[in-house]
Amino acid sequence: MGVLKVIEVLANSSKGWEDAAQNAVKHASKTIKDIKSVFVDSQSCVVEDGKITSYRVNAKITFEVND
Repeated sequence: MGVLKVIEVLANSSKGWEDAAQNAVKHASKTIKDIKSVFVDSQSCVVEDGKITSYRVNAKITFEVND
């Protein structure tokens, strides 16, 4: 196993927390290769007029750093 690095990413979705986590990985994978895992550190929501309008996750994404 090589060297692993962890970055923290904030992402959101109007559909749910799982979709927000997928959005974090999708966005990070545009510039980062060899993503190994994602850890959802925290979750929150935005509420407007008594309804949830957006789901947010704070995700830690682990990837391998190649030599």
